Amino acid sequence: MNSDPGLVAVLAYDGLCTFEFGIAVEIFGLSRPEFDFTWYRHRIVAVDPGPMRALGGIQVTADAGLEALGEARTIIVPGWRDRNEQPPQPLIDALRMAHSRGARLLSICSGVFVLAATGLLDGQRATTHWRYTDELAARFPDIDVDPAVLYVDSGQVITSAGSAAGIDACLHLVERDFGAHIANSVARRLVMAPQRSGGQAQFIPAPVAQAPRENLAAVLEWARQHLGEPLTVSQLAARALMSERTFLRRFSDATGMTPKSWLQHARMAQARSLLESTGLNSEQIAERCGFASVESFRVAFRKVVGLAPSFYRERFGQR
Repeated sequence: MNSDPGLVAVLAYDGLCTFEFGIAVEIFGLSRPEFDFTWYRHRIVAVDPGPMRALGGIQVTADAGLEALGEARTIIVPGWRDRNEQPPQPLIDALRMAHSRGARLLSICSGVFVLAATGLLDGQRATTHWRYTDELAARFPDIDVDPAVLYVDSGQVITSAGSAAGIDACLHLVERDFGAHIANSVARRLVMAPQRSGGQAQFIPAPVAQAPRENLAAVLEWARQHLGEPLTVSQLAARALMSERTFLRRFSDATGMTPKSWLQHARMAQARSLLESTGLNSEQIAERCGFASVESFRVAFRKVVGLAPSFYRERFGQR
């Protein structure tokens, strides 16, 4: 677990996108008395002379100017006031300098246009709100724009789609720093489901079922409680009172994933939680999460998480 996650600087500017700004402050700026370790330090950094106006008639006064980006470990760009407006050159220079010394940059929604203007996304994969992806690709052809996903983590730079996807991207960063258990704890305080994986579809045609009979929430919760079993599509479809063909279509509409992908994601989430919060060995965790063997569990875990289970426990396990 990260002993000091460092300073998070959230940009504020005239014409501030209020909701995106609120996401960053809520996740990184609130005190967390429920945790017994050091949480993020937090500052509001002004792009423009203040006081700055925000959407909804709010005025924002910042803690510091762009010079504060020099000490930030993480910088959040919460939207941008006008996609067609070139960001101020001092902001571009400060972001480039921060990136060059290793700071992490995270954009929410239209904030990607600020990062694009710096050139730091050239040759990189990135995303934004589905309404703006064509425009981003046309104006910045050197960026590999992915129009479908919730967020893209390229290591030092994270870009996210529409407003709610910014919550997922911020929680993903918390997970990188503190592990899935802590990220999910923050999500619970937000009264929301655990953060979604970046590869999920950002535009879902029918997120809410049309009738209680078609509501998959109970089926998904049942599946989470039975991940140790060899679950099949036919089982899940039967519990949903649907044919397999209808179930597959409804499942994709509701989650943006196939049942196989969803189960893999759910099993990985449970495995991370068990590694963080219990002393179970890999064989026991593999069995609880429904893997045929401990070898298949280790291979799948390393592929999805990027670490061997033992290294993950060493980094994020209870101290």
